[in-house]
Amino acid sequence: MSQAIGNTALAYARVWHQVDASNRVLGKLAERIALVLMGKHKPIYDKSIDCGDYVVVTNARNVQVSGRKDEQLVYRRHTMFPGGLKEAKYKDVMEKQAHEIIVHAVSGMLPKNKLRDRRLARLKVFGGSNMGIYRNNILKRWEDGTLTDEYILKLDPKNVSPKSAQE
Repeated sequence: MSQAIGNTALAYARVWHQVDASNRVLGKLAERIALVLMGKHKPIYDKSIDCGDYVVVTNARNVQVSGRKDEQLVYRRHTMFPGGLKEAKYKDVMEKQAHEIIVHAVSGMLPKNKLRDRRLARLKVFGGSNMGIYRNNILKRWEDGTLTDEYILKLDPKNVSPKSAQE
């Protein structure tokens, strides 16, 4: 009989999730990523404990925005020097630093507390489909119709989905 009381180390184990941002709406994607980074998808969630998972986002250049945000959205930052307000339009940021758009959106959806930087450090965003060394860590892929079996096999030929294994 187990004498462990409360949550064990296995309950706090971190899993690597991979999501393809192609043709996904930025706000809805950022909301789901923020929930996984916080750990709200786990039954052991506690707002004062950092129990979230890692998230790897690929194809950040293909993310979509709703309405006319691609024309109207402006990103602002300040250099902390007098007159140091810098503004960049969505289209310019998308061309140069597509990953920053997703990081900025997720950052805005995380709680503003001491755990925020730690949670954002577990978010890895790539403009293309190549995720480098992180490919070996992926345990879960978000399959909501955006990842086809052919695409998954192209990423990792050894990964066979249960549907195609039965056929």
